Amino acid sequence: MTITITSALGAGPDQGTVAAKQAVFRAPVPEDGPAVWNLVENTPGLDSNSIYYYTLWFRDFADGSLIATVDDEVVGFLTGYRRPDEPETYFVWQTAVNPRHGIPFLGIKLFQAAADQQVASGARYVEATVSAENKAIIMVLKQFAKKHSAHIETRVLFPSHLFADSHHDEVLYRIGPLTAE
Repeated sequence: MTITITSALGAGPDQGTVAAKQAVFRAPVPEDGPAVWNLVENTPGLDSNSIYYYTLWFRDFADGSLIATVDDEVVGFLTGYRRPDEPETYFVWQTAVNPRHGIPFLGIKLFQAAADQQVASGARYVEATVSAENKAIIMVLKQFAKKHSAHIETRVLFPSHLFADSHHDEVLYRIGPLTAE
């Protein structure tokens, strides 16, 4: 699946020109691993994984993940998968966008495209774990639930004491039931 998002960006009121930027959403390939790793390393607050992790993920779980590119540069990604014990549940693992990509609401559009794709193929629930401080992704989850007129349940999935570092509680957001539009 490839989706193209176009955004017209004004160059300014005195210049009278408009430049269009296009973001393309596509399935990841293993070769995207290093670029995604670099994006994660430069995004504060994200848990870091190895380049190997992303490369392997994009080989084995590409069907639940998306890459956003502008002019063939990786500017965003989302990793997710269908839960093996609950195949009607799509779990969003990690997502980030480069803040200098120039496309308004790119992170929201990326999440919605990935989740809508999974709902269209039978997912009835979308899940994600979020720290209470991550207001941006909480807003994205609430907007998605509202768009689908779906309920959100929240609970602590993994309390902070399970982690050796100063990791936060992982709060599960479960949206659904959902139906394809």
